[in-house]
Amino acid sequence: MALLTKAPPRPPAAPPGRARRRDRGYLPYLIPGVLLFVVVIAIPLGMNVAISFTEWQGVGSPDWVGLEQYRTLFADETFWISFRNNLALIVAMAVVPTFLGLLLATALFDVVSKRHPRTTSTLRAAFYLPQVLPAVVAGVVWGWILHPEYGSANALLRFLGLDSWTQNWLGDENTALLSVMAVLVWIQLGYPLVIFMAGLQRVDPELYEAAELDGASWWQRLWSVTVPQIRPEVFVVLLTCTIAALKSFDKIFVLTRGGPGGSTNTPSYFSFQNFFEKANVGYGAAIATVLTAIIVGLTFLFLRAQSRREP
Repeated sequence: MALLTKAPPRPPAAPPGRARRRDRGYLPYLIPGVLLFVVVIAIPLGMNVAISFTEWQGVGSPDWVGLEQYRTLFADETFWISFRNNLALIVAMAVVPTFLGLLLATALFDVVSKRHPRTTSTLRAAFYLPQVLPAVVAGVVWGWILHPEYGSANALLRFLGLDSWTQNWLGDENTALLSVMAVLVWIQLGYPLVIFMAGLQRVDPELYEAAELDGASWWQRLWSVTVPQIRPEVFVVLLTCTIAALKSFDKIFVLTRGGPGGSTNTPSYFSFQNFFEKANVGYGAAIATVLTAIIVGLTFLFLRAQSRREP
């Protein structure tokens, strides 16, 4: 006859009231964060939205004008030019650094780190160094480098006998935006590289071995194994870099101040101009509100796309 084993007794369940109190035990720890969010983000955002419905010069009483600022904004050619420039900055700060950072991170992780781990650490720190530098310092240095008369970029071209290639890099409407984009790629490249190298640490090496045994090339392993495995990191990099590009102000302020002729103007700098230079506070608030709505909408779309791809 088979022996019947008796299941061990279950521990007594906690009373409902005690379990409910235990679940809510974390609530006091949320209070500082909630208060900080309300004071630093929610209240200023609400005030900005309210001001966007007024006409105000920063002093005196604002005059309520309803949606007039938004009607003016959407018909303003300068705003749409600044938004187009912002799309170019998204390419420079999100798309290009993500692609180059993925290639460099994979090359460092697959090739260099196996033979020279110290060299990998040095190169990773070198690529990340522009992220550590204050944006104002980096902007001033690049302003010297790209100066049309005594800048090292034109000096190098003259030394190589390429005098016809010298340009007023930041003072010409045809080259200013491209020059700013190149500087932003240099600044932003280290961030995705470090994120991707951290993500590559958790990829199972057996996946690469199986792909290599099947005859997959390095590029095939990159797109078929690496990219799917570090997809969360790719989403995070694209989202954060896109938001950073939409908020670009400090580099534009230091390098070009939106010129020449508005060729490097962005919505954030356009909002600053109306707030502080033109004393058109209501219009500047409307620009900032539209930019905030765009950022929130893009964040929602990114997170929704990421959740759909997760198993």
